[in-house]
Amino acid sequence: MRVAIVLEHLDPRRGGLEHWTWQFTRAMADRGHEMHVLARSFAPQADHHRIRFHAVTAGRSRMQYAAALQRRLLGLDCDIVHETGAGWHCDVFQPHFGSRQALLERRLRAMPAVLQPARRLAMGLLPRYRQFQRLAARQYVNDGRLFVALSERVADDFVRFHGVKRDWIRIVPNGVDCARFSPGRRREFRASVREELRLGADTVLLLLVAHNFRLKGVGPALRGLKLLRKRSAPVHLAILGGRRMQGYPLLARALGVRENVSFLGPRSDVVPYLAAADLLVHPTFYDSCSLVVLEALASGLPAVVSRAAGADELMTDGREGYVISDPRQAATLADRIERLLDPRERSRMGAAARELALRHSFERNCDRIEEVYREIAGCAGVAGVAGAA
Repeated sequence: MRVAIVLEHLDPRRGGLEHWTWQFTRAMADRGHEMHVLARSFAPQADHHRIRFHAVTAGRSRMQYAAALQRRLLGLDCDIVHETGAGWHCDVFQPHFGSRQALLERRLRAMPAVLQPARRLAMGLLPRYRQFQRLAARQYVNDGRLFVALSERVADDFVRFHGVKRDWIRIVPNGVDCARFSPGRRREFRASVREELRLGADTVLLLLVAHNFRLKGVGPALRGLKLLRKRSAPVHLAILGGRRMQGYPLLARALGVRENVSFLGPRSDVVPYLAAADLLVHPTFYDSCSLVVLEALASGLPAVVSRAAGADELMTDGREGYVISDPRQAATLADRIERLLDPRERSRMGAAARELALRHSFERNCDRIEEVYREIAGCAGVAGVAGAA
């Protein structure tokens, strides 16, 4: 097939969507598809003999950029147009962040209650949010396109916030590279990273990976850590990522846990830290289907996650880790982590985690998306034209 996939930036260092698209386009090209990628910018190493890269830089606003994308796509004559959230012209719409309206609602939940009314007012007045609404009005249309949701929760959001017909939604969870993320990587990285962090042999290393600290529950994680330290639990929390750490190191100090937290900042490769960790902590307020949870499971780590992680739908509470109902429940978070201080429990759940990840490999993810492509291509009069109006 001749497939166009659309996003803002093709650079695996930028985030989950960009990393997934980087992997996916190469995998699909290796399967024999002619892949076209449209984006504002590309990583310097972007190169593949079966992938064509189209820079679309016109349009300063989101609506202008979306219109520019549509003009370029109409000239490519592709069998499938796969949109990830930047534009509206497509056959397959798969926003990896889920519904932006749902995301904004959950971001509000992550804020202190006293600040929420002002923030909601701003969302209704600021031009940026009005553009999101205008763009969504053209993305979520029942014109024959298929909507790919990364979890059941995201599918429900498509219906609730945008009126998408359930029959046009296909649920395809994220997949993980089970060779790159593997328990075998521990021998390669575990000792050196733990030495870098100056951890004792008996210290249980908790890992949290986040760019948006508020949304991903860094505050509750620090409060849970405080409770664990009161119980003399031998734990240390390593936090990867964080474009803006804001006052979180100060919060850790105020809670009396600053010596038990390492703020490591952004890292280009999370593999060594998953290899060094004993379990993943992910009390997020919203994820469509968290990649880092799947990466941890593939690495043989049990995970303590919130019910907003998306990937929690794949887990069974008490088997591959624990699922808590509310990310703000620091006491519940601390309790579930404390249960995993027992190395036998971590070993049992880590083995189950690996088994689960193997059932959700990246290859399986590509198979499922290919099935969606074939479904679209088999619908006469649909392929390549949905969203053209």
